[in-house]
Amino acid sequence: MAESRVPSPKRPLPERRLAKRALLRRPTARDLRVRTSAVVVLAIALAVLVVPPVVRLDEQAVDLALKLTPPSWAHPFGTDDVGRDLLLRCVYGLRVSLVVGLVAALAATVIGTVVGATAGALGGRADRLVMRLVDVFTSVPHLLLGIFIVAMFRPGVWPVVVSVALTHWVSTARIVRAEVLSLRSRPFVDAAISGGASRLRVARRHLVPAVLPQAGLAAVLMVPHAIWHESALSFLGLGLPTHEASLGNLVQSARGSLLAGDWWPTLFPGLFIIVPTLAVAGLAGAWRERINPRRRSELML
Repeated sequence: MAESRVPSPKRPLPERRLAKRALLRRPTARDLRVRTSAVVVLAIALAVLVVPPVVRLDEQAVDLALKLTPPSWAHPFGTDDVGRDLLLRCVYGLRVSLVVGLVAALAATVIGTVVGATAGALGGRADRLVMRLVDVFTSVPHLLLGIFIVAMFRPGVWPVVVSVALTHWVSTARIVRAEVLSLRSRPFVDAAISGGASRLRVARRHLVPAVLPQAGLAAVLMVPHAIWHESALSFLGLGLPTHEASLGNLVQSARGSLLAGDWWPTLFPGLFIIVPTLAVAGLAGAWRERINPRRRSELML
C-alpha cells in the first residue's frame, strides 16, 4: 500500500516575487484614485511654476473689446468682465492661493506640534491648561475668528497667512498630543527617564521625531483647507486686495456675470479651488494609510 505523502507547508514567497506580483496585479479603484491625484498635483505644480515665467503676458491687461468672451481656442477659459484672459488669471490666482496655503499650513503645523508635544510631554496641570486653551479656540468658528484677525490689518498676503495659521493649529495640536501620550507609555521612554534624561530631552530626542509623520500629514491636509479659507476671506473682501488675482477675488468679481447668464467666469475659478483640494486629499489618504501601523499589512502600493 502506497504511503500517503503529507503536503509540506508552503514556503513564503521571496520579496522580489511579492514586489513583482504587486506590480503585475490589476490596479484597484484606490490605486487609480491615487495615481490620478498624483497626476493632477504634478500638473498643478508645473502650471504654477512654468506658466508665469514662460508666458510673457500681462494677466492684468484690459481689453474691453473682448469683454466676457466665451471659451474659445484663443481663450480656453474665456475672458472676464474687462476682457482679461481667464485661464492666465486662474493660474496666477492658484499660484497666490497655493503660496498662502503652504505658508499658513506650515506655520499652523509648527504651532500645533509645539503646543501638542508640550502638553503631552509635561502632562498633569500643564496638559489640562493647554487643552483648555485649545477648547477655547475650538469653540469659536474658524471663519469668524479669521475675519476678526484680518479686519485688524490692511488687506494683504501676510494678514491672511496669520489668520489661517492662528485658526488652524488646533487640530494638529490634538493629534500630536494624542500621539505623545501614547508614546509616553512605551518602554524606551521609561528607560530614558530612568537613565536620568529630563522631560525636555526625552521630548526632543524621542517624542517629537516620532510624531513628525503625523504632523506632516496634518500639514498636507491643511493646505487645501487654507486655500478655501483664503478664498472665503477674499470673496468677502477681507483677504487679498481686489486687484490681485486670487481665486477668491476671481469668484467674487464674477458674481455679476453669473447673474447675467455668463457661467465661465465663475465655473473655472471654482474648479481651480475644488480640483486641487480633491487631489491633495487623495494623496494624503494614501499617506495616512502608509503611516498607520494598524493597516500597514494591507498596503501594497
